[in-house]
Amino acid sequence: MTVELTNYVEPFVEVTVNTFKEFVGADVGPRHPHFLDPEKEFEWDVSAVIGLSGIVKGAIIISMKKELAVKITDLLAGPGHKEIDADVVDAIGEINNIIAGNIKPKVPNGEKIVISIPTIIKGKEHSIAWPSKQTRILCIPHKVFDDDIFHLMVAIELEKAK
Repeated sequence: MTVELTNYVEPFVEVTVNTFKEFVGADVGPRHPHFLDPEKEFEWDVSAVIGLSGIVKGAIIISMKKELAVKITDLLAGPGHKEIDADVVDAIGEINNIIAGNIKPKVPNGEKIVISIPTIIKGKEHSIAWPSKQTRILCIPHKVFDDDIFHLMVAIELEKAK
C-alpha cells in the first residue's frame, strides 16, 4: 500500500471508533487489519455499502451477523427487534453513512469525495462480489460488546493525477 493511500485508510479506524462511541454508545476495538481474500467466505448476515466517487473511487462496507445488527438497533431504536427488519436496515445503513461522511474532513482533499446513499445487502452468509481481482480490499475487524465482531472494509483507488 502506498504512503499516499495510507493517508486515506488510517482515518477509517478513528472515525469508526468515534462513531460507535458517540452514536451507539459502545466501545469498539479494532483488530489486525488485513487485505481481504475476495474468494474467502464469511458469515455476514447484513452489509451496508456506500460508494465513493470524486477524488477517490471505491466503497466503504460494514458487515456483521444478524445478532449484532439487532443488538445495535435495539440500542438505537428501542428493544424488540428479532430479525433484519426495516429498523435494522436503517440503523446499519446510517452507521455506515456517518462513517463515510465523517471521513471526508480527515483525509486529503476530502471535500472532493462524493458518497452515495447506503445500499443494504442482507441474507445469511452472503458474499460481496468485487468488480476487479486487482482491487485491494482492506478489512478491519472490530470487536464490540463482549465478543461480537463486525468488519469494516475499505476498497479505494485514488484518482490519477492529470
